Amino acid sequence: MPSLIIAAEAAADEPVALSHDRHAFQLKERVTASDVSHPHVAAQLIHRIGWALLDAERAEIDGTRRASCP
Repeated sequence: MPSLIIAAEAAADEPVALSHDRHAFQLKERVTASDVSHPHVAAQLIHRIGWALLDAERAEIDGTRRASCP
């Protein structure tokens, strides 16, 4: 099934236990074409994408700050 993944570019400090991935995932969701055919469901998906993008941007900023601190 198709998936939508939003991840911060900055690596996480610790690997995620299940995936052993060092990316900070903000959204990982399975999506189907029928999901976007319903206006209400599509609007909810867009809201979740927006929140995940904001979280990813914040994670990248925080990661940049930590990397620049001695």
